Amino acid sequence: MGKKIIVAGLGHGGIAAAAQLARAGYDVTVYEKKKEGTLGYDWTDIFAPGPLAEAGIPMPDESKYEYKQDMTFYSPSERVALEQHVPEDDREIKMERRDIYEHLINHALECGVKIEYETEVLGPVLLGNRVVGINTDKGDYYGDLIIDACGMLSPVRMNLPDHLGIEKEPARIEYITIYRAFYNVASDEEPEAKFKVMLFKDNKLGMSWVASEEDHTDVLIGRFENFDMEEVERFTDVLRQTSPRIGREVLRGGQFVKIPVRHPLSLMVADGYAAIGDSAFMTVPLIGSGIANCLRASRILADSIISDPTDSFSVETLWKYQYNFYKSLGSGLAALAAGKLLLPKLTADEVDYFFDSGMITSDDITFGADFVGLSSMSFSFPDLLNKAKHVCKNTDILKKLPAAGARISAVTAACAGIPKRYSPDKVRSWKKIYEMPFKNY
Repeated sequence: MGKKIIVAGLGHGGIAAAAQLARAGYDVTVYEKKKEGTLGYDWTDIFAPGPLAEAGIPMPDESKYEYKQDMTFYSPSERVALEQHVPEDDREIKMERRDIYEHLINHALECGVKIEYETEVLGPVLLGNRVVGINTDKGDYYGDLIIDACGMLSPVRMNLPDHLGIEKEPARIEYITIYRAFYNVASDEEPEAKFKVMLFKDNKLGMSWVASEEDHTDVLIGRFENFDMEEVERFTDVLRQTSPRIGREVLRGGQFVKIPVRHPLSLMVADGYAAIGDSAFMTVPLIGSGIANCLRASRILADSIISDPTDSFSVETLWKYQYNFYKSLGSGLAALAAGKLLLPKLTADEVDYFFDSGMITSDDITFGADFVGLSSMSFSFPDLLNKAKHVCKNTDILKKLPAAGARISAVTAACAGIPKRYSPDKVRSWKKIYEMPFKNY
């Protein structure tokens, strides 16, 4: 076969795709700026295990993971608490982030992938309209295909020429800033909920959680705005009022991270280029979870490449990857992203009303391992909006629902109409229709 594929960055989707392509006979090299053994945040992560098999990756050793406990969602006032009841077969697994990386990397190496660490990717190398390589702090490297797995602020995607039509930076409402730390346990008092998720707590647009473990308390603060350590300290004191187990010593973590929570890229391929994972905005827009989605996307990308007898890696042949991604995952994610844009329009009191009135129930917030695939998800904005129209007596909320419903409908229709085959004019027209609802909020 002899074709050389470069993966820019060790994102989960990129390394999973690299393994599948190397196993199929391609010459695959990953370039990563961090040192070997240092990838992954100093905390655990939760994801659906099913997509591992879809990507041809074995389950990790049972000693490396445990099944996630159900979450309990609280209204801003904490008057109402709704507990999930995820079926056993749909439960997600919880692993150390570094163990996840180690598992994926070891599998890729066994498949024949080469990894060059301590090599920072700075941007793409182009020949005309074709991406032919990457520029790094150690020089230029050339390949027949560049898979962009450098993350939300990928220097490859952000430095592509404008005329290719690929979006550059996310808007502020399209990513969430989180602070996460494991604190010592300050009280033996039994928590009211083991995994407590709070929405719009302290009138702040965002989400926070307090997960009580035997030897630590896991605290996450997520906002659609920037904040600093002074605000972290203030807000954790607010959390301690109802969660006294939160100590004052940070045992692990203590980092700020930005996570995309927006619709997938309207164009994720070009001649010699394909974006995946956070580089293509594949996270679940409500919660920022992305590992399972990018593993599924890696299978779609690898299958699209392997099934192309020409090995041209042209935008026309790579379009099959984008089309199949939207048909299986992207359309659902885009609809959720459209619905999520209602959140900045709501006040904490209005979110309380959703809980107090019974518009949101335990069934609505019960989503299991297939949440990422949207196949067994009970909670959806279209269902919620439809329910709200029938039971809501809050006139302020009712005024905000029609625009949200129209936005979801427009995005859903756009995704259904994605061109099956690449044509510059058809794709340009489709992009405009798809992006329009996200620009008018």
